[in-house]
Amino acid sequence: MEASFYYSALQTQFGTIQIAVEANGVVTEVWLPNRRRGPVHEGTLPRSAERGTRDAHAQLREYFEGKRRAFDLPIDPRGSPFECSVWERLRGIPYGETTSYGAIAAGLGMLNGARAVGRANGRNPIPIIIPCHRVIGANGTLTGFGGGIALKQSLLELEGAARPELRLF
Repeated sequence: MEASFYYSALQTQFGTIQIAVEANGVVTEVWLPNRRRGPVHEGTLPRSAERGTRDAHAQLREYFEGKRRAFDLPIDPRGSPFECSVWERLRGIPYGETTSYGAIAAGLGMLNGARAVGRANGRNPIPIIIPCHRVIGANGTLTGFGGGIALKQSLLELEGAARPELRLF
């Protein structure tokens, strides 16, 4: 049986974020303002999907208002076992802190694995909720982000993590 996905749009100070939830209310994807998935599907949602959408919107709004530091939404990111292990590490980066690709690779027991971690980080289907924006270059530079470097900088500033010496890459 194929899963049904329901899409919604959330207006934020950074632009429109689109969210996909399954019929059971589990968040499967988030698209940042410059990464459009396509038209937002409107229509009648099953109660569980409606609740999942409502909860995702509420928690993201709270985050953007500086009132939420962690998400407790049911999520189901889809990826390879390696990608999922990286995404699980990302979820462990505390609010307001940053780490590097190399540090995540080392935590996974990988020597010279920073690029592989970077690729997995770039494939994160649920950004912000899985905080890939908290990963920066080893030298302190702000490196690639699906929502763009300006959005990454803004999210880090929102969390109080951006330091003036960070350089855009």
